[in-house]
Amino acid sequence: MPGLLRGIARTAVVAGTATAVSNRVSRRQAGRWARREEERYYDDEPVEAEPEPVAPDPVSTKLGQLRQLGELKTQGLLTDAEFEVEKSKILNS
Repeated sequence: MPGLLRGIARTAVVAGTATAVSNRVSRRQAGRWARREEERYYDDEPVEAEPEPVAPDPVSTKLGQLRQLGELKTQGLLTDAEFEVEKSKILNS
C-alpha cells in the first residue's frame, strides 16, 4: 500500500505543477494579448488635425456687408447720402 500512496502523491504533485504552469502561461499570454490590443488601439487611432482656418471670401464678405447696409437703409436708419458713402467704402476696400 505504501507504493500505491507514493504513486498517487507523485501523480498529484505532477498534475498540480502542470496546472500551475498552465495557468501561469495562460495569464502571461492574456497579458501579452491585452498589451497588443492596447498598442493597436492607440497606434491605429487617427490623430485629428486642427482644421485649417478658412479665409473669408472677399466677394461674399462684401455682399454680406452690402446686404446689411441695404437692410439698414430699408429700415430707415441710413439716409441716401450715408448709404452711398458706406457703399462706396465697401466696394473700394
